[in-house]
Amino acid sequence: MIQQLPVRLLTFTSAIIFGYFPIYPILAVPVSQNNIPRASTNQTKLKLYGGAKTRTPMVQWYLEELGIKYEYISLNISAGENRKPEYLAINPMGKVPAISDGNLKLWESGAILLYLSEKYQKKTGSIEEYPQVTQWVFFANATLSPALFTEEKRKTEMPRLLTVLNQILQNKSFLVGNNLTAADIGIASYLYYAKILVPVNYDRYPAITAYLNAMEARPAFKNTLGQRNANTKNKNQS
Repeated sequence: MIQQLPVRLLTFTSAIIFGYFPIYPILAVPVSQNNIPRASTNQTKLKLYGGAKTRTPMVQWYLEELGIKYEYISLNISAGENRKPEYLAINPMGKVPAISDGNLKLWESGAILLYLSEKYQKKTGSIEEYPQVTQWVFFANATLSPALFTEEKRKTEMPRLLTVLNQILQNKSFLVGNNLTAADIGIASYLYYAKILVPVNYDRYPAITAYLNAMEARPAFKNTLGQRNANTKNKNQS
């Protein structure tokens, strides 16, 4: 009995760890490239649930950058389709975007970006890069977005944040490493949203302007976030 105890403890511990697998890809330190699950033709296609005037395009942008095949399911928010039981089974909060990827159901744009980063993006950098990506995604959602879209914070907090961000981007094409990551998706998306919706003028921040121009020139951006701007212009002209 005593000799069997360590084995039983190990089995019990393993069961606990794998019981939390749906959130593990978001919180874990990146594993080696050979151990990262890759999309295959045999797996269930990822489903993205979204709607008009939401943060869905930023997730679409990243999916297209990663080359992931997905099914886009557009919900009519004004008609309450996001409150129907079949969608509440995906996101009980009734918000979009959300995804289902096999057995995983996940919501909140930042969490989705980090999940896609951990599961699908090829890892070529150091072990320190993933926490930095997480840092920037959290910053985009929790700090930068309120500073850009809250009137009072636009006067007080936004100039300070953009000044620092402009300094960081002076000698960099991407926020983390040498390739586009979820960090760029989060930061550039909010900068772009603010430019077309508020609008925020970045003339005082040349490095931010150059960074955002480079992001807007990417084909995947043009097919997703860029389409929102085009649709907005068409509505204003009609």
